[in-house]
Formats: sequence, C-alpha cells, structure tokens
Amino acid sequence: MKHYLQFTDFTADEYNYLFSRAAIIKGKFKSYEKYHPLADRTLAMIFEKASTRTRVSFEAGMYQLGGSVVHLTTGDSQLGRAEPIEDSARVISRMTDLVMIRTFGHDKIERFAEYSRVPVINGLTNEFHPCQIMADLFTYIEHRGSIAGKVVAWVGDGNNMANTWLQAADLLGFTVHVSTPGGYEVDEKLAFGGKPHRAGCYKVFADPMDACRGADLVTTDVWTSMGYEAENEARRKAFADWCVDAEMMAVAKPDALFMHCLPAHRGEEVMADVIDGPQSVVWDEAENRMHVQKALMEYLLLGRV
Repeated sequence: MKHYLQFTDFTADEYNYLFSRAAIIKGKFKSYEKYHPLADRTLAMIFEKASTRTRVSFEAGMYQLGGSVVHLTTGDSQLGRAEPIEDSARVISRMTDLVMIRTFGHDKIERFAEYSRVPVINGLTNEFHPCQIMADLFTYIEHRGSIAGKVVAWVGDGNNMANTWLQAADLLGFTVHVSTPGGYEVDEKLAFGGKPHRAGCYKVFADPMDACRGADLVTTDVWTSMGYEAENEARRKAFADWCVDAEMMAVAKPDALFMHCLPAHRGEEVMADVIDGPQSVVWDEAENRMHVQKALMEYLLLGRV
C-alpha cells in the first residue's frame, strides 16, 4: 500500500507512468468513452481547509472512474471535535477504499496515514501541495514536452507550492529559479526534509526579473494563503514588487508558459494581461488536476494497469 503525502513519495519512473496514464485517461474523457476501473470503490474526502478545485476535481474524477464519494468537513464530523486523528483514521479507512485530506499542518495527514488501512492522498497542507504540481508538470508536458533540463521561475511566497516545486526539480531534473521577498524565503530543510538534494536544482534571486530571465515556465500563487489572513496587509506591502507582469514574461523565453494554481487576484500576484494572455495555460492546468488525480487514484488502488 502506498500513500501520496508529498512529491517525494514517488520515483521519477512512477511519475513518467502517471503522466502517460493521465494522458490516456484524459483522452477517454474527451472522447466520452466510459471508463470505470474503480467501480464499487469509495473515496472519502476530508476538508479542514475549504476548496473549489480540490473538491470538484477529486469528486468528479472519482465518479468518472465509476466510484463513489463521501464528503466530510471538520464541521460535520468528529474530526472537528475531540476524537483523535488516529481513531478517525482507523474508522474511516475501514469503510472506504481511499482517503483524500486537505488540512493545515502536514503532521495531521502523516498521523492519519500512519493509522489508515487504505491509501491517503494529500489534497493540500501548509507545507506541500503535490497534486497541484503533478497537474502543472503534466500541463507543461502537454504543451512543450519533457521538462527535464528546463527552467521554472517561481515568483512570490516561499509556500507549500514552492516547497513542492523544489522537490519536483530535484527528482525530475529541472531547475527552479526562486524569488521571494525577504522574510518569505523557501525553507530548504522543510522542502527536502533535511536530506541531500541535487546541486543546482534551484537557485535564489533577489530580483524577480532575474528569476524570470530565460525561464521556460513562470508561475506564482496568491500572496496570502489560507490560514495566513491576519498577515494580509503586511504581505501586500512586502510582495508589491513580486507581481508577474508583461515585463517579467518578456525576459522569459519567447515560448514560455504562465501558470497559477488559482484562485488568482488580478493586479496583485499577476496582472490581468498575463493570466488572460496567450502564454497563460491556467485553465488547462486547472482541468488537469482532475486527470492526474484520476491516474493517481487508479494507481494507488490498482497499481500499473
């Protein structure tokens, strides 16, 4: 049994397989071909953090694979009361086949997985967002081919997305150019778990323009992630120069793509002419969350097919 709690839980070979499966499964979806490998299987979705894309992509994806879904929040289950996470894990995993959790601290999902009898998927934690990076990588591959040897510019907060981009770069052989305001840097020890990583898998730039220079992909996220709303005003001031605009895209490669995991705030972390412009692939990226997660759920339950 495998869990998928952070990007490093799979090998490069497993990702190659998952991306190829995602392409096949997406092709079936686009051609209206019924494909129900997970008939009679049930996915439990547990939300401590609310979400639009995570819920729709997992729920629609599971139904499309022939399975069913149980939706739980901390407000309508014992998870929000006094029951220990370990006990919830023991119970829920006896009644379902797969569990997706979107929560705050990563320790919660690790504790749940330790006591679960079924695979657990990280739908997002404060520290990591592996399903989103899978979708981003699959989207890049769809549009430009292999990402090996390419440059990804990360502009903005050193958050869960940035941590996961660093893990992906180390594993899949590309480079991330990171530019964050002072005080919001990526924590290398957190990103790599204190383990050795490939030299040159990421580089830090004080100026976001320098980070974008020559990049194959430019990507960002909101300045204030869920759970950090009290810092919103301070972050708006700190991040004022980290808005991805046409000038940043102009110093990237001519065929560079722009991505954003959404929701986006036009005029803050990205200008409207970038996210709505010809280099933006954010809508493909959003849809691809569903397709890579279908491949992921199939793999966790059935192995390679």
